[in-house]
Amino acid sequence: MTLQNLVSANQVTTLQVITLGCRLNTYESKVIEDLAAQAGLSNKVFINTCAVTAEAERQARQTIRKIARENPNVEIIVTGCSAQINPSQYRDMIEVSKVIGNEEKMQLNTYMNLQTTDRVVVSDIMEVKETAAHLVSGFDGKARAFVQVQNGCDHRCTFCTIPFGRGNSRSVAIGEIVSQIRNLLENDYQEIVFTGVDITAYGADLPGQPTLGQMIRRVLALVPELKRLRLSSLDPVEIDEDLWRLIGEEPKLMPHLHLSLQAGDNMILKRMKRRHLREDAIVFSNRAKELRPDVVFGADLIAGFPTETDEMFTNSLRIVNDCDLTYLHVFPYSPRPGTPAARMPQLKKDVIKERARQLRVAGERAQLRKFKGFEGKTINVLVEESEANLIKGKTDHFAPIQIQGSASVASIILVKVVQSTGKYLIGQIA
Repeated sequence: MTLQNLVSANQVTTLQVITLGCRLNTYESKVIEDLAAQAGLSNKVFINTCAVTAEAERQARQTIRKIARENPNVEIIVTGCSAQINPSQYRDMIEVSKVIGNEEKMQLNTYMNLQTTDRVVVSDIMEVKETAAHLVSGFDGKARAFVQVQNGCDHRCTFCTIPFGRGNSRSVAIGEIVSQIRNLLENDYQEIVFTGVDITAYGADLPGQPTLGQMIRRVLALVPELKRLRLSSLDPVEIDEDLWRLIGEEPKLMPHLHLSLQAGDNMILKRMKRRHLREDAIVFSNRAKELRPDVVFGADLIAGFPTETDEMFTNSLRIVNDCDLTYLHVFPYSPRPGTPAARMPQLKKDVIKERARQLRVAGERAQLRKFKGFEGKTINVLVEESEANLIKGKTDHFAPIQIQGSASVASIILVKVVQSTGKYLIGQIA
């Protein structure tokens, strides 16, 4: 359940889960909901936190206090990456009943023994060697479902604490992924999103070391009824040749690739301890467009990384056009305690804020240009909502679209794009 949905409700009398952060958290929140229901829990709110930025942690604390004010008799249980990395900050909040680690939140035993265990149940995530698959039946809405294929990260970017919240990289076996997809398709889902912390690292820890592309190829062969597949964030220098062939030849793989770029300047990328240069990102986008001319790109970018000069920031601005980016996730840099970047010379907050604004403006302009190019085209749309004679959904390229009329949620309809607002498309049923 999203934060918006929960806080608009009145007294909490049943089990609810608030998801903060990434798509992997969205998947894991569904597992939390299912496991807690199996344990017969009620009148509890689980908050699945994020630790990617200081703002994410501030939002988590704000959410906890808001829920406690509006629901004084409810038990609040905090889990997720922030709880894993810094459990004491939640232990010390009087509103919190229990703090659960990222490994513990995925175990039924945790929920069966919730009332008798210690207030803080957080183990050493670095000791975890496997990622167990959990069959989930569905998510809020019936159009798109997430499947975890990988967890953790073996890399140590200087700004990031996520490996300490998620542990080292570990992959879900192909057979378990297939079982999860089949389970979701039986519940009428049309689109699957593969999610993880570093999915391009998939398979290195499995027998035979299958690559991400090899895994996808085998999954599509074993589950031919799967109609649409999306991938979460990709590292531009870790794309294997099987995945390149799929990008060029597989229509079920949606033409929307999200890149973990973080910056567009080589010195900043080096200081971030990233594995690619700006030239690698440009080569990636050019090759993808050669293989599939209609592909669109999203990207994560950090504004105001320590030591970033005006010239370095300009290179990050330029990467928006150089890589033909459409959807930007812009993060104003915030120091994470204990990371190497936190010890580097920091920029002033107003400089960081202004650079984030400029990146967002560049993203808005790029999206406007791309959306204008869809006008007059007939495209597929996955229906996400349909009520009051208004259909809302996403195109193959993940562009939001609105259409007058009605259609079944999770159906795929053919739509002609008649207009772009810059933020979404307007279409009519073809």
